[in-house]
Amino acid sequence: MGDAYIFDAVRLPRGRVRKGGGTLAEVPPYELFGQLLTALEARGCPAESVDDVLVGVSTVSGEQGGDIARAAALWAGWPDSVPGGVVSRLCCSGLDAVESGAARVGAGIAGVIVAGGVESMSRVPMLSDRPAIAVDNDLGERSGFVTIGVSADLTAAAYGIMRPQLDAYAVESHRRACAALGSDALIPVRKGGTVLLAVDEGARVDASPDGFARLPALFGSDPAWARVARRLPGAPRPMYGLHTVATAPQLADGASALVLGNRSAAGTLGRAPVAVIAGMAQAAVRSPLLTAPVHAAQTALRRAGIGAAELDVVEVNESFAVTPLLLMRELGLDPARVNPSGGALAVGHPLGATGGILIAQALDALVRCDGEHALVTIPAALGLGSALVLRRLS
Repeated sequence: MGDAYIFDAVRLPRGRVRKGGGTLAEVPPYELFGQLLTALEARGCPAESVDDVLVGVSTVSGEQGGDIARAAALWAGWPDSVPGGVVSRLCCSGLDAVESGAARVGAGIAGVIVAGGVESMSRVPMLSDRPAIAVDNDLGERSGFVTIGVSADLTAAAYGIMRPQLDAYAVESHRRACAALGSDALIPVRKGGTVLLAVDEGARVDASPDGFARLPALFGSDPAWARVARRLPGAPRPMYGLHTVATAPQLADGASALVLGNRSAAGTLGRAPVAVIAGMAQAAVRSPLLTAPVHAAQTALRRAGIGAAELDVVEVNESFAVTPLLLMRELGLDPARVNPSGGALAVGHPLGATGGILIAQALDALVRCDGEHALVTIPAALGLGSALVLRRLS
């Protein structure tokens, strides 16, 4: 397989989901992603040179069904000859779309692919598609499906990560998000001639350990613990629960898109690549644990031919505070290099869009620290995890 390069990366700011309607609630998901296609074309990606558009979506239902990738390309006015398809792997969907696109350009099946993800949780709520895994009791028992919050509490308890550590991590996520610098990858969301949102929402300057410590735990009394006990006899159960609204990822709307290409795409695009994808991996563990990102990261690093100590930047989705804390411990990572601009606890997790968002942030962070290697990894329900290693090109 040949190399797969990243030539450009763009994303929308993450908009908070609110009961009365989030900031981006009036923009349909095909338009969220379509605005990024328009931006990529304006930044020098000729639409007619794109062989395919791959979009990661977690909840493929309603307005996010019916091949939203093709719909977004048509909305953006791209040539009728540009196809599009959807990749769905729950929270790993966007990262999987990028990995699928990278595999195709690396294999010579395509020269240029736009890959990323979109999720409008305002308009298509999580589990609104009533998946069998969540509503069929027999399948739930066979698979061990529980809400991911219960999985997070179970994983934290199993690895001895307690409430004060979770709260302290969340405070730091907000602090870093508040201090985050601007990015050329960030594309303002517009409706008509009005800018609806230009920066990520949600980061709190008043986040404090004392304030977070007073919040009630969310999952301690969840009836799904009975299923956990049947699935994993002897598994620890925290008496009062561990994660709260502060240590859970915020719901958000968003989108992301990357231009991927093979070695000859530089001539087609008229620009040099900014990074090469050095390693990729998917992993799974016995659900409902959230440890798959550790295994996926280890495999992706091995395939990239580097060790964890050589990473300059790590972007791990804050799918509850336990995820980055566990990854740092298991891989021996320097906390200063992990999520340097904060993460989903502060500014939200728009499911299918998150993979591309984290890659864009990793590229920014590598430039700022003049680093070479970055790891991006995401967990998902059902014991899934994905990881990708980037090598920045000078």
